[in-house]
Amino acid sequence: MPNLSLKYTLLTLFALALLLSAVSRQKKKESVIGGYAVPKGFPQPVYLYANNPPTEAGFKLGRKLFYDPALSSDGSTSCASCHTQWSAFTHIDHPLSHGINGLRGTRNTLSLMNLAWSSSFMWDGGVNHLEVQPLAPLTNPVEMDNTLARAVAVLDSTPGYRAKFYAAFGDSAITGQRVLKALAQFMAMLVSANAKYDQVKRHEPGIAFTPEEQQGYMLYQTHCTACHPEPLFTNYTFVNIGLPVDTFLKDKGRMKITQAATDSLKFKVPTLRNVAMTYPYMHDGRFGTLRQVLDHYTSGTVFSPTLAPQLWHRLTLSDSDKTALIAFLNTLTDPTFLNDMAFHYHVE
Repeated sequence: MPNLSLKYTLLTLFALALLLSAVSRQKKKESVIGGYAVPKGFPQPVYLYANNPPTEAGFKLGRKLFYDPALSSDGSTSCASCHTQWSAFTHIDHPLSHGINGLRGTRNTLSLMNLAWSSSFMWDGGVNHLEVQPLAPLTNPVEMDNTLARAVAVLDSTPGYRAKFYAAFGDSAITGQRVLKALAQFMAMLVSANAKYDQVKRHEPGIAFTPEEQQGYMLYQTHCTACHPEPLFTNYTFVNIGLPVDTFLKDKGRMKITQAATDSLKFKVPTLRNVAMTYPYMHDGRFGTLRQVLDHYTSGTVFSPTLAPQLWHRLTLSDSDKTALIAFLNTLTDPTFLNDMAFHYHVE
């Protein structure tokens, strides 16, 4: 019988190592794992780490799977194909996602960060758990076009994977559940909490908003906090922001999931963290710049029965206001997160 006391001692030590890593991330260009500890000022995560305890081996296995195109039906497309780290784990080459054989998806790729604080995923909330989320792109016929069983069979026949599953889970069996759990261990560590904004809020020496950034922060607090509250800069709800319906996609948003007319044209509120890096914007990628986004809120919103009440009257922002607001949004860019070597592809 294994020594349970030793097992829990080792888990505790590993968790402590993750905590120390998170604390020191702002001082290092490279971290061991990422942000297991709850960043200062953040609420408690929704994701229950205790049900899928992070280990170094599990994290590394999840990272390898994230970057492995073998998960797609033709071996051409990985999770990272649509979620590149330098753009905050989204894809900026085109408005809509692309999958195998260059097939075009129906929505813009969402960024991946601070996922442990979310209880729903995708633009329409069609997935309700982090450990299930990878199934959506894996099985989508225009993304990875695969089945979990087929992906497991490929991994089972790939040299080296059995040893990695043994290291992560205690035996070498490769199962669909373990594939999803390993991916979740990696994705749950994609924590962004060290932008200039965070450093200002932590009162770090020598760090302060410029006058323009401060003006933008005040404008953000006046106009944006209802949907994008600090510190996560999203309220994780679904909102109709008055976008004219795309006549080609005819996407009705969350109504596709709930079949409720009250959810028509409602889409998930994305985080503003690293927003300068995650263009194009909106569920269909229709806006290429933050200025275009702000122009929409001042002159482009279309009324419909489900329009968010706070947008019944268009925002009043001058050109200089928009410039200042964008300056503040730029302070939400987190170079530590975008360059953390722990999240890079590794040859293992």
